[in-house]
Amino acid sequence: MWKPNLTFLPEYSDTIDRLIEKKELLDASRPLPTSALIRIKEALSIEWTYNSNAIEGNTLSLQETHVILNDGMTIGGKSMREHFEAHNHDKAIKYVSELVERGSAFSSIAILDIHELVLSNIEDHYAGRIRNGGVRINGANFTPPNALKVPELLDELIDYILHNPDHLDIMSLAAVFHHRFVWIHPFFDGNGRTARLSMNLLLMKSGFPPAIILKNDRKKYYAALNKANKGDYSKIALMMYQAVERSLNIYLDILPHDEDSDYQPISTIVSEPDVPYGQEYISLLARQGKIDAHKEGRNWVTTRKAVRDYMVSKETTTV
Repeated sequence: MWKPNLTFLPEYSDTIDRLIEKKELLDASRPLPTSALIRIKEALSIEWTYNSNAIEGNTLSLQETHVILNDGMTIGGKSMREHFEAHNHDKAIKYVSELVERGSAFSSIAILDIHELVLSNIEDHYAGRIRNGGVRINGANFTPPNALKVPELLDELIDYILHNPDHLDIMSLAAVFHHRFVWIHPFFDGNGRTARLSMNLLLMKSGFPPAIILKNDRKKYYAALNKANKGDYSKIALMMYQAVERSLNIYLDILPHDEDSDYQPISTIVSEPDVPYGQEYISLLARQGKIDAHKEGRNWVTTRKAVRDYMVSKETTTV
């Protein structure tokens, strides 16, 4: 019986607690303003489609993805496959949202349906079908299991997720699922997109917004998965927490708040006279998940409150 290595959890206990508190604040603030909620959901869906496809090599820009999905236009110089990938992923997001709204169980059938949507009109003979042959992954430090073992391994993973024998918080559970699913590699193609859609089905069923792995973090993302292949889940878990925090922050930003809770570039924060840390140190804290921060494009943003809270925690631990 497979069991994940959970030694990473103590390292991120404060981060997990912070995210759970943000989720509770978001829940307590519902219902959120309808117009703002619609805008956020639409923007996140476009971002999710763009980033997930770009990680797999799709060359459409964020703006081009928006034009294809919202305006129904085609982009000159881009392949039909890339257009189908945008439309398919958007349909898959809508399907995931429907499953959440219906309260449907997390299941292998749902995952197969998601995969069928991802590969529709691209590789219809593989869409929604478990692979029946071997595969190799360029740049990975492992060989996926024999095809004959895939159905049993997938059932074992889903059983672990449904019963959660280690009593993991949903974010850690989603990180574990994501890695194990990619390791099983149940399909000939479309595994990454299906993994990210399915992990978000888990998160969204628990009331979290979708976690978006950014295209700019592609190298770090693959390195984190390779570490997990060796039993070290710390990096893929951290990427999950950071992606969740970014989405939570986007939602919470529509709530009333003071200026000290505005997210700003770290370079702006360190220019404040009462901040004793340099930009490199605060950037390190952000990358390690030790302060409330998230990425916008390639840059980290945080708040004055987050830095002050960290300063207070350091003073408390040295007393």
